[in-house]
Amino acid sequence: MLTDFEIQAISLSLKVAVSSVTFSLPLALFFAWLLARSRFIGKPILDAIIHLPLVLPPVVIGYLLLISFSSTGFIGIFLKQNLNIDISFSWQGAALASAIVSFPLMVRAIRQSLEAVDYKLEQAASTLGASKVKVFITITLPLISPGILSAVILGFARSLGEFGATITFVSNIPEATRTIPLAMYSFIQTPGAEMQALRLCILAITIALVALIASYWLENKLRPASGRS
Repeated sequence: MLTDFEIQAISLSLKVAVSSVTFSLPLALFFAWLLARSRFIGKPILDAIIHLPLVLPPVVIGYLLLISFSSTGFIGIFLKQNLNIDISFSWQGAALASAIVSFPLMVRAIRQSLEAVDYKLEQAASTLGASKVKVFITITLPLISPGILSAVILGFARSLGEFGATITFVSNIPEATRTIPLAMYSFIQTPGAEMQALRLCILAITIALVALIASYWLENKLRPASGRS
């Protein structure tokens, strides 16, 4: 049986991960399409910026979010004064940190799916009079749906495991920002709580394995489609 502490950490982690993926997916789809289908000046720079969270220490991302979105940050002040929104030290801030860290993985998965699609299929539909929007909805989107699902799973799993940016930006507040990784950190810092930390560790590993296996399965589903093209 799970304890109340574990249930709170799991529930908060799921809420943060779902919110993170929901926020990131439309943007990831747009930028993946832009990188896969467009040529423009500065494309390598945009590509590098999108993938920057993969190589930056998470604590750096958290610090940048803190100085930008805190109550004294330039974005935080604007949100507070104009929209009465304050996401620092809240689960919404944790979702934002997770979204930024997982965003490159989502873009990468969708971009690979787009690049695997035979562009001649889209061109043929266009020559028959279909608009770009209709071509995307009726042809491109169904073909890249496994990649989108893979992006969702990878983003979800990465959001569940996010620690460095989250604890730097929103701290480790019980029932507010204490996700599974932060709860594990709290147990590790508490004498005699090794078993609780181990339980959460096993839970985190299980969730990550399920997500990775699902991602690999979806990638394998995509390969035959690209092979037929």
